[in-house]
Amino acid sequence: MLVSLNWLKNYVDIGTITPEQLAEKITKSGIEVEGIEYVAETSKDVVVGYVKECEKHPNADKLNLCQVDVGDEILQIVCGAPNIQQGQKVAVAKPGAVLPGNFKIKKVKLRGIESNGMICSLQELGIQDKYVPKDIADGIFVFPQDVTVGEDVTALLNLNDAILELGLTPNRADCLSMLGVAYEVAAILDKPINLPEEKVITSGEDTHDFVSVSVANAELNPYYGAFMIKDVQVKPSPLWMRNHLIAAGIRPINNIVDITNYVLLEYGQPLHAFDYDRLQSNEIVVRRADENETIVTLDDQERNLTREHLVITNGREPVAIAGVMGGANTEVVNDTTTILLEAAYFAPTSVRKAVKDTGLRSESSTRFEKGVDPNRVNRAGVRACQLFEQYADGTVLSNAVVFDKLDRSEKEVDVNTSEINNRLGTNITTEEIGHILAKLRFQYEKNGDEFNVKIPTRRGDITIFEDMLEEVARIYGYDNLPYTLPNGVSQAGALTERQQLKRQVKNFMQGVGLMETISYSLTRQDYVTKLISPEINKSNPVPVRLAMPMSEDHKYLRLSILPELLHTVSYNRARNQTSISYYELGSIFTSQEEILTKQPNEQLRLSGVLSGLWTEHEWQQEKKAVDFYVVKGLVEGLFNFLEIPVTFEQTKLTDMHPGRCATVSIGDQVIGFIGQVHPKLEKAMDLNETYVFDINMETVLELYDNVPRYYQIPKYPSTTRDIAFVLDRTVLAGDVKKVIEETGAPLVKDIQIFDVYMGEHLQEDKKSIAYRLLYQDPERTLKDEEVEESYQTIIAAVNDKFNAYVRS
Repeated sequence: MLVSLNWLKNYVDIGTITPEQLAEKITKSGIEVEGIEYVAETSKDVVVGYVKECEKHPNADKLNLCQVDVGDEILQIVCGAPNIQQGQKVAVAKPGAVLPGNFKIKKVKLRGIESNGMICSLQELGIQDKYVPKDIADGIFVFPQDVTVGEDVTALLNLNDAILELGLTPNRADCLSMLGVAYEVAAILDKPINLPEEKVITSGEDTHDFVSVSVANAELNPYYGAFMIKDVQVKPSPLWMRNHLIAAGIRPINNIVDITNYVLLEYGQPLHAFDYDRLQSNEIVVRRADENETIVTLDDQERNLTREHLVITNGREPVAIAGVMGGANTEVVNDTTTILLEAAYFAPTSVRKAVKDTGLRSESSTRFEKGVDPNRVNRAGVRACQLFEQYADGTVLSNAVVFDKLDRSEKEVDVNTSEINNRLGTNITTEEIGHILAKLRFQYEKNGDEFNVKIPTRRGDITIFEDMLEEVARIYGYDNLPYTLPNGVSQAGALTERQQLKRQVKNFMQGVGLMETISYSLTRQDYVTKLISPEINKSNPVPVRLAMPMSEDHKYLRLSILPELLHTVSYNRARNQTSISYYELGSIFTSQEEILTKQPNEQLRLSGVLSGLWTEHEWQQEKKAVDFYVVKGLVEGLFNFLEIPVTFEQTKLTDMHPGRCATVSIGDQVIGFIGQVHPKLEKAMDLNETYVFDINMETVLELYDNVPRYYQIPKYPSTTRDIAFVLDRTVLAGDVKKVIEETGAPLVKDIQIFDVYMGEHLQEDKKSIAYRLLYQDPERTLKDEEVEESYQTIIAAVNDKFNAYVRS
């Protein structure tokens, strides 16, 4: 809710308090002020000017030469606005004036003619484009004729207004109106409140002679009031009203629409104005829509209706969706002369259903959904009629047609001083509580320290003692509530081992260049059985289906994080983001039950998706695309960091590339998999070559030894030896590496594979794999003889086990 302070001052005298001070007080009372904005930056020396003469510029077709009276002098100004005319009163920035953005106005020559100042548009004075009326969006602003020449425009255009943005919780629907905010501020500041006077002079004609009202579903529409206003003139609304609407974030249109919007914001009661002549009927019938009935709404869109939607009809066809939007067939237009004004109460459930089905959310529907004040419905209609009479020259017919089954009873809540103090830990006196209730404008009867409080209908959120307790506490002041320190020995908070490990894993993944994502734990039917890790699939899990899903895309609890990650990659790829490295640390949910009798098992998984380029150094003309070994290296690096040994074994999995996929195991236990997504799935999801990994972190958490270790930096030099073995193509490089580790221990500290060759000078069933061995002893310098002896032992062991030989 946007609250204009200048508008608020019409109801409550806030004195000299600054917007910041008022915002702090409101926030401390329980309604958060999310921000403060000013309508415009401060301008200097901008006044009302009268255009005495307006002629074409002698040297330019699109410029005009104007003589403008600014009160104390006549200024010659060159103006290019298309709507400038003689006799207008306009905003003039005099020479030396400063406009928003520190734009200084100087005397200049335009096409050889001197120009002393500038005639301003609203945009140039700091009003945002979206709030400027369409008819003057491309031109200068023209004042009504009753303004005084030479007067500063700041107050006239409300440029000195401050806007408070209230972050309202759903229960505080009363503050979705200026009067509701006025009640709140008056209670906080302990000030009187000045409510508008709803007075209207009616004609001798009776509204019943022109229209009848019937309601078929009183439970959905317990009140419907039809007011008739004749002889209206559609024209711009008064300047003060336009200023208030702009401050509240609404673009002014014309006096008819602006008045309904103004009363909506003032009273919190939505209204709708029908063109009575275009209604082509003398009856209003409120009913449920027929199945597959249609209506063209004010946005010129055809809407399909169902029996769950409530509509306003002319007895034959819908002319509005109740509480949501009117129909284009009865829209107020420039030649409208007779208005049928609707002031009604619609059930929140009915409006909420229509909003959900049509997607038409508006200021009106928001208020109906949260509940409007039953006692303001008719008063808002009378207030609008009053404004139509004053600013649209309308004649209000007497005796509005009303269907009324509305419950206006006030709830009663009993409170007592001792219980309030017992709950709050305070010593508030009975007199203080009475004063708080008076500030809130709550009527009550007092018997000793007992209060029987009658809750006004505007405060539908108060129904029980605890609600009243909150009212007393916040007006008394949360800052005034006593506080105590906890007794006993306090313990500093700290992360658990599980939390620490999760944080370390996230830091590692981000450190190697992956970006964290957080996707829905709910997924669609065609995703739920894809890319499930083999150890999960082995248990034949049953997808857990939600009884009441939000949508078809969020119907099942996920069995794998990867499908939604791939969907995210596809979404970003469609927006020209081709090099992607994502990871997610989240939960999957498994169950073996078709019909759940217990909660599904929740398992923590680490999943990642990589596609496109892994590195790109344009200056060095170097590019490295993501491949299987990049992903394998990331996973190996993670487990090296955690000091948990893992092994990889080639495998074939559904939805994975048959030749580029491997399981990840700790000992004999499979904990996940890595590899490339199957090309068919890549094509179906509009992906390029994409690689994934998926790790069971529950097992990792169990095996992780969270003991700090220190390894002394070796004092003695190391040496390396390279060796290339010619092996059968079926021999795995990892198996050879394992033999080297076992044979070369303890002198061989590290083994790296740096080359694989198959081709010329080798038999078709052979391959050459080159290893680099790092020799080092932390206690002494190794001798060449020792290294050579170990080297030859390794050669013999590999040759013997794999029928290999060293490539010369």
